[in-house]
Amino acid sequence: MAGRVSRGTLACATLIVGGGLVMAPFVFTARDADAVQPTAESLQDRFTRMTRDADAKGLAEPFKGVTADGTVVPDLFAIRSTGVSTAPVRNAAIAWLAALSPEQRQRTTFGVDDPEWRKWMNQHFYRRQGVSFDEMTPAQRDMAFALLRASLSARGLTLSRDIMRLNHTLAELNDNDFEQYGEWLYHITVMGTPSATEPWGWQIDGHHLIVNYFVLGDQVVMTPSFFGSEPVIATAGKYAGTQILQDEQAAGLAFMAALDATQRTRAIVRAGKSGNDNLGEAFKDNVVVPYEGLPASAMTPAQQEQLLGLVERFVGTLADGHAQVKMAEVRAHLNATHFSWKGGITPGAVFYYRIHSPVVLIEFDHQLPAGLRRLYPTREPRPDHVHVVIRTPNGNDYGKDLLRQHLAAHRHDVADRRTRPGVSLSALSPH
Repeated sequence: MAGRVSRGTLACATLIVGGGLVMAPFVFTARDADAVQPTAESLQDRFTRMTRDADAKGLAEPFKGVTADGTVVPDLFAIRSTGVSTAPVRNAAIAWLAALSPEQRQRTTFGVDDPEWRKWMNQHFYRRQGVSFDEMTPAQRDMAFALLRASLSARGLTLSRDIMRLNHTLAELNDNDFEQYGEWLYHITVMGTPSATEPWGWQIDGHHLIVNYFVLGDQVVMTPSFFGSEPVIATAGKYAGTQILQDEQAAGLAFMAALDATQRTRAIVRAGKSGNDNLGEAFKDNVVVPYEGLPASAMTPAQQEQLLGLVERFVGTLADGHAQVKMAEVRAHLNATHFSWKGGITPGAVFYYRIHSPVVLIEFDHQLPAGLRRLYPTREPRPDHVHVVIRTPNGNDYGKDLLRQHLAAHRHDVADRRTRPGVSLSALSPH
């Protein structure tokens, strides 16, 4: 038996124990299942404990941010006008909140600086806050997708929806286990009150899809973001033909092919790949990631433009206007940007690549089998399990550096700066 688990609800269904379930940073193996025949209550207790332990460990340190050497580079981010309106996002969030019941609204709204921002995880065992697509009415679900549509580019929305669909495919491949996996097992939370002037944001959290979306005025920070799937291509089932991240995979190989032999040698940190290499996944808000590989300063102008095009494939999940703002920021730090590679460089090879600058960290990783482990018992990374993580180093994940500056400038006290759970609809206005 196994659980479909969310912070709001918990049900139980079939536990897949073939080879064990890998739910890093914790491991639940077949030996555990053999030792005690699980019941609904024992699984609930187990997953609750695992979630509680993950939160405790992950939040043990106050937020600092991803750094290259343990020290945050100051003055990289400033409160300013971008000239790109965030009104469509604000209005979509207001409409969705207004469509919720009072009870749903109570458990989906948090303070703008609440630790809930940092409580996300890719693994499906994690018990999540907020309202899930699974429990939404059709009208509520339409409004939730309207929020995503207003916030993301067409490419970003398609990627997000296809990840959700492929989670349905994963259930089909696991003997139709729609309790652990499925298209609608994704939760939305809102931090702060949607406003034209005050900071706020929203989060979607679920298996292989996490987006943190912070808004201050007309500025947006959409990190940390996590996109992935296992499998990445549905060859059969309800969503046969759905595929994700194939362009990003091919573009990484194409960039390596565009380097000369000397550059390629500098870019390749390790020629082999036997495990998972992503560093910036769940609860790694303060991870130290040294610069490595080939610096953009050692690339030709054409190669630099190709590298920026590769960055845009990931940054471009953000709505077009704000993606352009972010790309200008990335371009301003191009000479401090590094590209590194682990794994093979031929078509069909498994690999990891990283693009790292003071203002962006992008990781693309072929991962070990997890949800399909019983189909692939060998412990080797596979191209059909991909994780992508996008972060803003030096303290501005979740827009935290912008929030810090805003609170300092406006001298908010604790009561003023926290929107308590249960947003009053009278406080929500599209103007």
